Amino acid sequence: MPFISKDWRSPGEEWVKTQEGWEKKKVLECTAQRIGTSEEGEKTTDDVVARIPPHCHITIKCTREIAGFNGLSEAVRRLDFSSAVRDVRRFNYICALLELLLGGQKLTNLPGAAQKLLLSMLEQLADQVAQSKQNLNALRALLVALTALREAERRACWGRPLGSRALWGHHDHAIARINHIANSICIQEPGPEVVPKLHDLPEECIREILLRISDHRDLDSASSAWPLMAALCSEQRVWRELVDFHFTQQQIDSLPKADGKEDWKKVFHQLRKLYGLREDAQYAETLSLCRHCKCLFWRSLGHPCIADQCPEYRERLKEAGGPLPPHPVPPAAFLKFFSL
Repeated sequence: MPFISKDWRSPGEEWVKTQEGWEKKKVLECTAQRIGTSEEGEKTTDDVVARIPPHCHITIKCTREIAGFNGLSEAVRRLDFSSAVRDVRRFNYICALLELLLGGQKLTNLPGAAQKLLLSMLEQLADQVAQSKQNLNALRALLVALTALREAERRACWGRPLGSRALWGHHDHAIARINHIANSICIQEPGPEVVPKLHDLPEECIREILLRISDHRDLDSASSAWPLMAALCSEQRVWRELVDFHFTQQQIDSLPKADGKEDWKKVFHQLRKLYGLREDAQYAETLSLCRHCKCLFWRSLGHPCIADQCPEYRERLKEAGGPLPPHPVPPAAFLKFFSL
């Protein structure tokens, strides 16, 4: 049976020239990239592809009628992770995703285009940290994992990396740029004209700041930075509220009751080892999976859903009891959609 399209050699995909090379228009619509200038001058730098909310349709289960494959590089582009790095709500999510890829040495199993894209994301993350002077520890942890991965690959095949020499040469230049950005970060203490400083705040304000910290590692770091914070971090109220935030009452009651006064810091670490911390509480925003159109998206930005576009489908949802809420997708669950 003949195939009818604009070009018999392809399914008719429309490609656009960007600053990073040629990219499919349907992928570029979900990003903030601009169209590059062609040699004939047909496109100018002011031409911008129409922007739609970042989203990515994925295949949950292959059947005889539906045979699909999820590509990590295309999903990262369509979900616009490059812009998500500059969003304070999604920064920790991107860091956790990169940490899983670097720590488990899954990066070397990816295609070359996906490796270059993820290293580009890491470079943009380093630029964001250098500009904001925040989350420096997260950047250092990623660089330690990246350095260990690079050293392991140097000895992978007869004293040289396994794969393309040109590709690893590109990776070495990217790693050198990232290390240069990280080494050039210098956090200076505010001058005397900046008031009030943290040391000038009353004890009640410092306590309220500590009560809003959800990571026990930050409490340990704060206690080693200032004697007043060390005294406040040793208060039972701080650890009791941290326990109530991460664990349910049923989990708390599962521990044997101690005789006398309860040590809430000890209770927290016991529950953390037994049940683990709330994964949804570690990120201000996570990816969500639409249960109707099987689409990944950022909840704050939304996505073009079939429940909003098709009146007949909307009526069937009303008859069935209403639309289902989206399902949160943590970083580890996101990687399970791909063959890594």
